[in-house]
Amino acid sequence: MRPHAVHAVIAVKSLDQAKSRLADRLRPEHRARLVLAMLADTLTATAAVPGIVSVTVVTPDPVVADLALSMGAAAHPEPRPAGLDGLNTALADAAAGLRRQYGAVDLLALQADLPALRAAELADVLTIAPRGLRSIVVDHAGTGTAALLVRDPVADLEPRFGPGSAGKHMAAGAIDLIGDWPGLRLDVDTADDLDLAIELGAGGATSVALHDIGWPDRVHQPVRRVC
Repeated sequence: MRPHAVHAVIAVKSLDQAKSRLADRLRPEHRARLVLAMLADTLTATAAVPGIVSVTVVTPDPVVADLALSMGAAAHPEPRPAGLDGLNTALADAAAGLRRQYGAVDLLALQADLPALRAAELADVLTIAPRGLRSIVVDHAGTGTAALLVRDPVADLEPRFGPGSAGKHMAAGAIDLIGDWPGLRLDVDTADDLDLAIELGAGGATSVALHDIGWPDRVHQPVRRVC
């Protein structure tokens, strides 16, 4: 095992819960397609970083798990029950599994919806992150966390993702990393986020999905109920 190698973990919810904030613009099947495409681009960029030696996707969704496996990532089942703090429980469980499998290793928790991510951005983060500490990359909104990095092979991941996660991570001692990483910082939740990802240069899978969906012209049309 290479010294200071990093093992990444990404959490993805069930596709039927995918991107609810885009529900007024995209039908459920289109949102699911978009989630899979953004995950594929995130996995492609992450796997291309020399310091990252494994990527694990933790999910309850078999379609997401199949995509992860097809791209060379590992699939970790979401713990049941995940509880109210499902995302963080899932990430912590997957991180603990990595430590059981590989021993004392560094960990990276990454958002799954980073369609404009570039491998060079993540590589730069790994280079500047101080050893022995927990570090974060704040998202483009300034309040969330795009990435949580533990450059300490024995410290727990301790994820605090969710609303206001950047402040929560820093209150727990994480260092805010400073750098020009627009793709890494851009996790997609809204239509504006998606348009910004297109401007930055979305990855191949996301670009194809958006073309097929007809974004931004095609919007969700209410289904007419037949009595």
